[in-house]
Amino acid sequence: MGIVAGLDSSPDFTRIVVCDADSGAVLRQGYAPHPMDGMSEGGRPSDVDPQAWLLSLGEAAGGGLLEGVQAIGVSAQQNGLVPVDTQGNTVRPAMVGGDKRAQVAAADLVDALGGREAWAQAVGCVPQAAQPVTKLRWLAKNEPEAALRTSVLLQAHDWLVWQLLGRPARRTTDRGGASGTGYWSAATGAYRPDLVELALGHQALLPDVLGPWEAAGTTPEGLLISAGTGETMAAAFGLGIGLGDAVVSLGASGSVMAVHHEALVDSSGMITSLADATGMHLPVVTTLNAVRALRGAAELLGVPDLEALSDLAMKSTPGSHGLVMLPYLEGERTPNLPHTAGTLAGLRRESMKPEHLARAAFEGMLCGLADALDVLRKRGVEVRRIFLLGQAAELSAVQACAPALLGTQIVVPQPADYAALGAARQAAWALGTSQGTIQPGLPPVWQGAAAQILEPGEELAVGQAVRQQYVSVRNQTHPGAFRP
Repeated sequence: MGIVAGLDSSPDFTRIVVCDADSGAVLRQGYAPHPMDGMSEGGRPSDVDPQAWLLSLGEAAGGGLLEGVQAIGVSAQQNGLVPVDTQGNTVRPAMVGGDKRAQVAAADLVDALGGREAWAQAVGCVPQAAQPVTKLRWLAKNEPEAALRTSVLLQAHDWLVWQLLGRPARRTTDRGGASGTGYWSAATGAYRPDLVELALGHQALLPDVLGPWEAAGTTPEGLLISAGTGETMAAAFGLGIGLGDAVVSLGASGSVMAVHHEALVDSSGMITSLADATGMHLPVVTTLNAVRALRGAAELLGVPDLEALSDLAMKSTPGSHGLVMLPYLEGERTPNLPHTAGTLAGLRRESMKPEHLARAAFEGMLCGLADALDVLRKRGVEVRRIFLLGQAAELSAVQACAPALLGTQIVVPQPADYAALGAARQAAWALGTSQGTIQPGLPPVWQGAAAQILEPGEELAVGQAVRQQYVSVRNQTHPGAFRP
């Protein structure tokens, strides 16, 4: 069929993979960091000139990397807002996804529409600080002149696709990216322009939402550009997950997402109902505390890194001699306890050893993610295997505890640029559809990710006993807080 490329423009860098369109085999790769001017206090810019993304893309693609490529797919950081004026110029720097300035604006929007359930019914999610709809509210309140000049709303991958196509009159996005905006519903497949007006104070033009296999357009040189999507959706597509699969991501915070056949409406706000890059749905449940709980335990115990903490934890046994950690160090979102603190329960003389505290940190983190997984399971989402992502997934203590605590087969993929691979696979889909070699509804079949497989085996009963110990402490400490 040809050669395709996938580029992933993350908050920090651009990665490009060039692949055989039929097999997905990686032929060559490129990388370039993003310029990091205007750093925020947290070490990452909260406002970014989108031109920096183009500069990084150009550097990553240098040296003839894209020679022979027939189609490109674009993956980019999610929730970044690029406000554009009537002439196609940005009215201010892009507001990136990790920007937390809009927390008050999120609460304002929840109240303005009549509460969390009203938002869940409208667009499948409750406004959070990161989402574009909330950034619009912040813009209207804090930079009213910029808000008034804003006439077109784009996200990072929308803007990059538009630039690659030479800034045509038509702007496009995809279902995955649109579903995270807070003004498009994955359930109905339609925008809610009234929510844009509620947030921004006036209407704005919104990009056309393309189907998973549709092309956004063709460059003057004949290079096909696919719809593009957000990093989460691209990574899921690159991994090759489908019905029955879930992904547990171990970052500072944690997330659980699964492929499902329909959008889920959750009035509690714990589920964010996203669309994926294939025409299915990706309900997501987030915890605020994952690897940050491990790092806190490592600092408390005076061990140098997470590998040392893992080695220490392996000297303990399942259940940590009765020690239970509720890892709510930054408050928590699942369950919804924004102002709570962590808890260490079960302290006895025999449990007051470093190895038991270390293991309790790992068990607490994974039990918190099991709570998030239960939110999806109790809504009818089938989970037969779990892909475990993040550097912490390689730790021996995580691999020893996860199968039994999460209650199913665990897949630990080898590290790879899965978002870029997903973008490349989308490009192959669009290319094959345009050539008539692929049916629109059937993505190209690429070889799955190389991975380590972990089974719960005989440890399942022990793991469920540990989980019950955790649930008992959670319910005693926060009665009624968790109602998935």
